[in-house]
Amino acid sequence: MTASRGDAVERKRMTPLIRLQAEPFDAGRESAKLTHGRTDIGAVVTFTGICRGDESGRRLSAMTLEHFPEMAEAEIARHVEDALQRWPLLGVTVIHRYGRLTPGEEIVLVIAAASHRHEAFAAAEFLMDFLKTRAPFWKQVEYADGSHWVDAKATDDALAARWDEPAGRAAE
Repeated sequence: MTASRGDAVERKRMTPLIRLQAEPFDAGRESAKLTHGRTDIGAVVTFTGICRGDESGRRLSAMTLEHFPEMAEAEIARHVEDALQRWPLLGVTVIHRYGRLTPGEEIVLVIAAASHRHEAFAAAEFLMDFLKTRAPFWKQVEYADGSHWVDAKATDDALAARWDEPAGRAAE
């Protein structure tokens, strides 16, 4: 299927939404804002990361996410741009919370919209793999008996490594 000139123009004008915030977000509302009035979107994939009640088998009281705002926004924007080069996306939203979060609270939202599901799923997965491994956020977990900073996980790095091919040649 060939994209029409109008589709290409609309896709080119699409401005991704990237927000870092302490406040909760509404995933349904964000998805509705992205798709409102759009007839070119055929697939929307949303991912919401939620604070679990345990970390490494221990009951979690809370977690704190810290970041450097300008650095985090710039890095996320760079990887959103990479996603836009890899797939013909029609909309992207990335919202990442920071601060102290308790189990059950939403942490991150990634929305990828495209004409077809394959591109939307791949882009959302690519962006989450990046956020999990390369976005400059630091996580401290709290338990009833203390707290500690969490190291990166080799399993997350391995998942992200599959995207290391140049833009336009993402691993299938």
